[in-house]
Amino acid sequence: MNTITIFDTTLRDGEQAPGYAMNHDEKVRMALQLEALGVDVMEAGFAIASPGDFASVKEIADAVKSASVCSLSRALEKDSDASAAAIRGAVRPRIHTFLATSDLHLKYKLKISRADCLKRIRRAVSYARNLCGDVEFSVEDASRTDRDFLCKAFETAIAAGATVINVPDTVGYSTPDEFGALVDFLMNRVKGIGKVVVSTHCH
Repeated sequence: MNTITIFDTTLRDGEQAPGYAMNHDEKVRMALQLEALGVDVMEAGFAIASPGDFASVKEIADAVKSASVCSLSRALEKDSDASAAAIRGAVRPRIHTFLATSDLHLKYKLKISRADCLKRIRRAVSYARNLCGDVEFSVEDASRTDRDFLCKAFETAIAAGATVINVPDTVGYSTPDEFGALVDFLMNRVKGIGKVVVSTHCH
């Protein structure tokens, strides 16, 4: 049976929109409202970003009683450590780690090879999984990533213990039809995809 899960990122991505920054108390109030609305998973913030972000994620994790509470982490051990500490009090904690995979991002932003990228994915996901039983892995700029390499990236994450894989259109590159075709392609090509939750994140 297929289940649709609502992953809400108002508290992290949403509050980056101009004019929509929230203070600590506003974030907690918003989290409780999202829980009342029945959101399944809420991304509470980016715990490593600042002491204020860490405190907000921690208080949200402690306050929310039904939804999963998630903290975003780059594919770095220090990020996952901060996320794990912040969400420790959550009823259903999740670490959400990510790494860019498009050739543009690999060459100009990360300055690493595809092989290095796969190694980082494996290390980041397995490390996060040792800290938290629920780990989401996002391929940043998925819509511009070579499709065969995209499959390898997701297969690497699944083998390393990811419970959720996320397909983001980070730069708003794809049309709806193109993005739907990409997800369909992945559902039919990625080994082990039936064992995990498939998530999308569109701009």
